[in-house]
Amino acid sequence: MNVATRSSFGILLQQFFLERLIQQRHASTRTIESYRDSFRRLLTFAERRLRKRPTALALEDLTAPFLLEFLEHLEKERHNSIRSRNARLAAIHSFMHYVALKEPGALALTQSVLAIPMKRFERRLIGFLSREHLQAILEAPDPTTWSGQRDRVMLATLYNTGARISELIGMRIADLSFEAGPAIHIRGKGRKERQVPLWPQTARQLKGWLRQYPRAPEEPLFVNRSGNALTRIGVTERLKLAAHAAADQYPQLAKRAIGPHLVRHSLAMHMLQSGVDITVIALWLGHESPVTTHMYLEADLQMKQRTLKALHAPNNTPARYRPTDRLLQFLQSL
Repeated sequence: MNVATRSSFGILLQQFFLERLIQQRHASTRTIESYRDSFRRLLTFAERRLRKRPTALALEDLTAPFLLEFLEHLEKERHNSIRSRNARLAAIHSFMHYVALKEPGALALTQSVLAIPMKRFERRLIGFLSREHLQAILEAPDPTTWSGQRDRVMLATLYNTGARISELIGMRIADLSFEAGPAIHIRGKGRKERQVPLWPQTARQLKGWLRQYPRAPEEPLFVNRSGNALTRIGVTERLKLAAHAAADQYPQLAKRAIGPHLVRHSLAMHMLQSGVDITVIALWLGHESPVTTHMYLEADLQMKQRTLKALHAPNNTPARYRPTDRLLQFLQSL
């Protein structure tokens, strides 16, 4: 690889973000942040492993064996899940596709890196909370405090909408609409947008919250005490705090790993159990395809048991053998 190619790694990486992701693909903020974090991890590992500062790193340093070491480091030392490992590899693959177009002289390198496969993993059954457990969590925050009032409204909105945590913290007051049926506008993955109706109880909670603490339409719907939008960690910690309080009533909750995505799964399962069509659930959750929503059909054991009871078991009582074919009669007579 020539000197020009070796010295172009920093430029290529910068162009990948500015040209490829932002200008050409118009990638979402969340995608850009995920790719940024992936390369930040990679550059930190390279500085420690190769003893090269990021500014001194060359494209030829990113060999397939080195990147395999990086992926192993993520799993064994940072204890990342296989899903997270694959997400980091997807960012590297995307960059190498871009490099292959910009630097044909690096094709041998890019091909060897692109040959690194995604790691297969077992897909766990979807977990979800029962209606009783979820209701206890929604009612757990203290309504006599400012943070408790916010948490009650926030968790009710999270359950009502089935929003991803990134969608929840991105909600603005202007996204709410109480005319012609209360609803909220949600900006989802891949810049996809959707309107989700609000249940009367959720709408009342939101109206009361905004009357008590009015703010400008462009401000975040859920904020911390400093007036800034809650972070992913902030929302998760408030949910865990509510679940911990609800565990006094339902000790089983203390053994569950409860996060915002579990609330999303729970809403989908409760809708499915109520007889809501799978395509409606897909639209509600913002799934690109109903195929993604089909995984919920595999998760509800109670629905499977009801289906089993509705079916009649086959009659397995053995009957006396009566040959009806001449060949069978002949064989029986032997």
